[in-house]
Amino acid sequence: MEQADSVSMNYSIAIDFLKNCDPILGRLIDRVGVCQLDRHQLEGDLFFCLCRSILHQQLSTKVAKVIHQRFLQLYPDNEFPSARDVLDTPDEVLRRVGISRPKISYLKDLARHINEGLPTLEELELLDDEAIIKTLTRVKGVGRWTVQMLLIFRLQRWDVLPVDDLGVRAGMRKLYGLEALPDRKATERFGRRWKPYCSIASWYLWRSLELEPV
Repeated sequence: MEQADSVSMNYSIAIDFLKNCDPILGRLIDRVGVCQLDRHQLEGDLFFCLCRSILHQQLSTKVAKVIHQRFLQLYPDNEFPSARDVLDTPDEVLRRVGISRPKISYLKDLARHINEGLPTLEELELLDDEAIIKTLTRVKGVGRWTVQMLLIFRLQRWDVLPVDDLGVRAGMRKLYGLEALPDRKATERFGRRWKPYCSIASWYLWRSLELEPV
């Protein structure tokens, strides 16, 4: 309970800051309501979280969830499959649950990195965001966006702005009435005013896409 109260209090500080520095975002915050970023946090170890992210790449949420569930069902004796479990699984078995050949190679490259000593989540927590991105993007199929999702939804870093995220850019276009999606540089310019709470602002931009027009 104490931890939940602390999270709520910290969100309040972030919300007050964002409202003061960006009144347009502030009106969106009032429409969406209380920040619930903490309710969307991922579970599991580093291997499990990155497997999930790889499987979700370039797929609709609905399709990705089905494939992810089928993937987990290959390992009924474990809550989460281990790196060794995945390395020992023939490619043909992974293909049968709907995983593409490129993603199979990504999963197995990730598993090899885990077995060769990729830092754990606990070890990554000691590093800054850019160091974590540099460490994990050595894995095939794990790009900057994938690591940023880990930073936001697993490591609870509050100052991450995923400039390549279509939802964030679409949210900006909608909120600020832009003629086109902002490019990377424009997205970064918008984000400067939100530091050090870019993750919170991003969460509200994602939620803005679910709102009915006023």
